Order: sequence, then C-alpha cells, then structure tokens
Amino acid sequence: MKIRTLIVDDEPLARERLAKLLEEEPDIELVGECANGREALDAIQSASPDLLFLDVQMPELDGFGVVAAVPTERMPAIVFVTAFDQFAVRAFEVNALDYLLKPFDRERFQVALRRAIEQIQRRQPEEITRRLSDLLAGLKPESKPLERLAVKTEGRVLLIKVEDIDWIEAADNYVNVHAGSESHLHRETLTALEAKLPSNQFLRISRSTLVNVGRIKELQPMFHGDYVVILRDGAKLSLSRSYRERVNQFFGKPG
Repeated sequence: MKIRTLIVDDEPLARERLAKLLEEEPDIELVGECANGREALDAIQSASPDLLFLDVQMPELDGFGVVAAVPTERMPAIVFVTAFDQFAVRAFEVNALDYLLKPFDRERFQVALRRAIEQIQRRQPEEITRRLSDLLAGLKPESKPLERLAVKTEGRVLLIKVEDIDWIEAADNYVNVHAGSESHLHRETLTALEAKLPSNQFLRISRSTLVNVGRIKELQPMFHGDYVVILRDGAKLSLSRSYRERVNQFFGKPG
C-alpha cells in the first residue's frame, strides 16, 4: 500500500519542489496540493492522507491552525515545513516531530520522509496526536476564554454574552452567531472563534458548526453513523461522523 501524501504550502515553487521530490519516491502516492489552510482542511476530509507536508507560515489559517482543527481520528503524520524560526524548530525537536527548514536539500528531505514512513508503519496515531497536542500547548500562550463577543451591526457594536450563544455556523470568512431569536453575522472564521471560546462550553459537531453544550437536549441517530443534535429551542443541527468521537469524549459514550 502506498502512503497517501498531501502538500500544503502557500508558495507555488515550494509545492512544486516537494511534488518533484515525492514523485521520485516509489512508496508515495501524491493525492493533492493545497495553497492554504482552508484547502488543507477540505482535502484532509476528502482524501484522508496518511502523511502531510505542512507549511507553518500561511495567511489566515497557518499550519498550527490546521493541526488544531483536524479531528483526532483523521490526524495524519506530519512533516512541518518552515522558514528559519528558532522557537518553532526547538518546539518540533522537543516534541519529537520532524520538520524541514527552508531551503532544504534532497538528503534532508529523505531523512524526514523516512522518519515519517517509519512512524506511519508503526501505526501509532494516538502517539502522533499526543505529540501534536503537546506542540500546540507549548506554542499557544495561555489566554482567558472569551466572555463577550463584540459584533458590528448597522453601525453599532453589540456585546453578546458568550453564555447566551446557542450555536454558531460558518459562512466563509464570517460566522453566523445564533443567540435566542436573533442571529448576527460576525467577521471571523469559525476556527479562530472556536480557539477563543471556553472549550468546556462549546463543542465542534461538524466542519461548519459549533454548539453551546448547555443548549443540547437530545442526540438522535440517523443513517450511516450520523446524528441530529436537537437543541432546547427545537433547532436541529447535523453531527457528522468525523466529529462523533469528540462528542463521545465530551459526554461519554451512551450505554
């Protein structure tokens, strides 16, 4: 079985160089190239790669943001690709994660690739995920969870208490915030907003939906492992299979 590999880098020349190097490797099947973090999340969802060559510095959603947004059960092995950054490189080394420092040569690329292949062949996805989680924890400064969300609307700024939010849906580079009978469009990506919200209060149930767990009334099973999440106000939201494990971890598996 060939190792399904995805390249994520916002620089076309960097993607081209990696693609040429990977094409020479008989054990590798290149399943796609992405120019930004948003494309990467879609490709990870659709192509289920075993290995990711992931650029760290990208606009909007960087490499660390991609890692934070990928569900545990879909996490591939990762070789980070970065320009010179002593802090980031030290973080990779501490957490035993491989990286390529731009510009890199063929020999260094092959070392990183061999290590990644060995990691995949050992089949230890939990260990990969733990190392990535430790990396993110070390890089992200401690911050106080958001208590009020400032939303601009009709020339005014509304301050919405986080506890009053029922659920949030993605709308490209915006989110639609549902609070009671009102909804408000807010200019921020869902992933960026999720990182600011209290993790013990808001739960991602699909790529496009965050829900206040205190508003959940019922989980109703559907076909093929999908569920409908029914809120106390009657709203019905879709829980996708790839996020089911997150819900199980949060609430515990039903008996």
